[in-house]
Order: sequence, then C-alpha cells, then structure tokens
Amino acid sequence: MDEVLVVGASVGGSTAAETLVRAGVPVVLLERDLARVKPCGGAVPPVAFKEFDIPERLISRKVHHALVHSPSERTVAIDVIGTRPHSDDDYIAMCCREEFDQFLRNRAVERGATLIEGQLLSVAVDAKGVTSTYREKASGEVRTLRTTAVIGADGAYSPTARALGLPNLPRCVAIQERIRLPADKMARWEDTADLYLGAEVSPDLYAWAFPKKDHVAVGMGAGQGHTKAARQHLENLKQRIAPELAGGEIILQEAHALPMHPRPQMAFDRAMLVGDAAGLVVATSGEGIYWAMKSAKLAAEVLADNIANPSAAQLMRYQRTWWKNYGTMYRFLRWLQKWGYGGERQMEVFTDMCRNRDVQRLTFESYMHKNMAPMPWLAQMRMTGDIIAAQVRHYVPARPRRLVSSIGG
Repeated sequence: MDEVLVVGASVGGSTAAETLVRAGVPVVLLERDLARVKPCGGAVPPVAFKEFDIPERLISRKVHHALVHSPSERTVAIDVIGTRPHSDDDYIAMCCREEFDQFLRNRAVERGATLIEGQLLSVAVDAKGVTSTYREKASGEVRTLRTTAVIGADGAYSPTARALGLPNLPRCVAIQERIRLPADKMARWEDTADLYLGAEVSPDLYAWAFPKKDHVAVGMGAGQGHTKAARQHLENLKQRIAPELAGGEIILQEAHALPMHPRPQMAFDRAMLVGDAAGLVVATSGEGIYWAMKSAKLAAEVLADNIANPSAAQLMRYQRTWWKNYGTMYRFLRWLQKWGYGGERQMEVFTDMCRNRDVQRLTFESYMHKNMAPMPWLAQMRMTGDIIAAQVRHYVPARPRRLVSSIGG
C-alpha cells in the first residue's frame, strides 16, 4: 500500500498527482465533478509555462498593458515590463480554466494517475495509513479507499481539511460574467487588462475586466461582510463600463470563494494541504493558480521522499520550506491589500502609487517571473516620496485661498 490519494483535480491536484507518479508513487486522483469549470479570472504568469512545461497554446490572450481606474475614475496606464531588459516573456497570460485544468489533469492521467469522479465523504488517519470514503458519481455507491497518505487540493471549502477536523478559513467571494462582444468592442480589449477600484464595485478588494480570445471576463471580489452585496457590486461595475460592453452577450456566469489568509499548519501525519485548501492565495491580487501548482509540486516532492514514513515530523519540511521561501512576500502583500484597499481615499493613494515607474517595474518583475527583485535605495526614496505626497494630497484638506482686496484702486 504505497498509493497516495489526491483530492481535487484542478491545477494543484493535477500537479501533485503528476509529480508523484513521475517519482514512482501510485496516485488516485479524486475529483467531485469533471464537468465543472472552476470560476477564475484566469491570469497566469509567463514563468509558469516554462516551470511546469505547459504549452503556450493554452494561452487565450497575451496582455502587455494594464489600466488601473481609481474610484474617481482617474486612470493609470501601465506597460507590463519588469526590471530586467524587455523580452518576449513580458506579458500576462490570460487562460480559460476549462482548457488549462483539463490539460494538466489529462497529463497526470497519461503518466499513470488513476482518475475517479466522486465526492469525498470522510478521511480517517491511523498509524498505518489513511482510510477515505467517497461517493462515486456514476453509480452513487459509497466506496472505501486505503492509501498511505492524502493530499488535499480541493479548494477554499476543502472537504479534506474539514475531514481532518480543521476549521474553515475566512473567505472572500469572487463573481464574474464572461461577455462575448462584437468585434468593434472587442478591439478595446485586444491587449489590455483593467482593474477598477471603488466602494461601489468592490469595498475592500478590486474589480476587473480580463480579455480572453473571444470574450471579456468581467468580475469583482468582496471580502467578509460584503459578500451578500457581491452581485449588486458586479452590476455597478457593468454600469460603470456600460459603453464598452454595449452589444455584448453573457455566455457564462460564475462565482467562487477564495481563502483570505493561509492556514497556520499545512502538513500533518500522512496528510498535506496545498493551494486554496491551504489558503495560499496572494491577498493583493487574489492570484492562486501559480501558487497552487507551486505548493502542490513541493508537497508532492516532500511526500515522495518520505513515502515510507509520512509522519508530520517528516512532512513539515514542505511547510518550513514554503514559508522560508515565500513568507515575506505573503506578509507584505497581505499588508498591502489592507493598506491599498482600505477605503476610497486610500484607493486613490493606491492609484497614485501605481503611477510610479519603480513600483510598476518591481510589481511586474515579481508577478511575471516570481523574482523578488531587490529594491535599489534610490527607487525606495522615489517611491516613499510619491506615497507621502499622495497621502497628503488625498487626506490633508486644502487650505482656503485668501482673498486680498485693494481699496481705492
């Protein structure tokens, strides 16, 4: 019994399964509904295609420009360029999850993973292995599976985490509509992705319009306390950009939950959590695809190395390595999310910050190449000066101008 159960066959689960089978570990990949398309904006950094050997044919559109819209509709135009010399890899890849996920899942199966469509019901860990039960979708029958270990890659609601007795994570909600536009309207989105700030479209996160090959994905995110009004916020966004969507046809409506912060523990006796199930979503942008694949690969490698003794003490190497490599980034971006989206005046400051060329280049260097580039001291001074000036501009009331009159000419 050296099999591993991977729960969830989206990007994280499929990556974990493929990594394990390539290491010679038999894998059962359990997916609740193979027909379901995971709702997602679909932005993927270019580095992912090389790092995970993914063909570029899965890119629906390469975006080289971005527009940030402040609450008062001031706009900042940004070129997608990092700190290194400009190259063909300077872009944001927009993907459709129905194609992207299916490729990764099929590849894992082709390389040896066993795919089962069914709903996880329970997980019980003992000293010698893991007993899982699931309901097979086709027959409706409840079946039992005995494995050496389990990896939960099953999203923000994670049945695996729940079966392990873990509490739910705080979650935000993202909803979007895919809108097919006439050719003359689609031209507006040929090479540009837009972010929209403002309480009417997203009180504590942001809204977006991301172009794909034949449509635009228009959506928004809402944190805790604002989720019930999410659909109204989306309608507000559509009204805000109505002229640009005129003549469009809604082809799909989607909604999904995202964890708001990471779990304090991701590795246990014979069990690990990756991606959204572990809360590994970047707070500022909601980016999760790359981090789901990255965490899944690391977790699977650690598990493969310790398949004979998958104790918590051994599997914790996954967690320690992860936070050693990325802990500073997650903490900083969580702070930035609270700072940048903390009210409409602060969103105006955030927009002004996006005008700074050093901010633009460092942001896209980090996003596109997952390279936390060092910040030169001169760039730090320029950014600090611009941020202070923006804070003063939007928070300090302007003094009334004194009127000086002259009597007698």
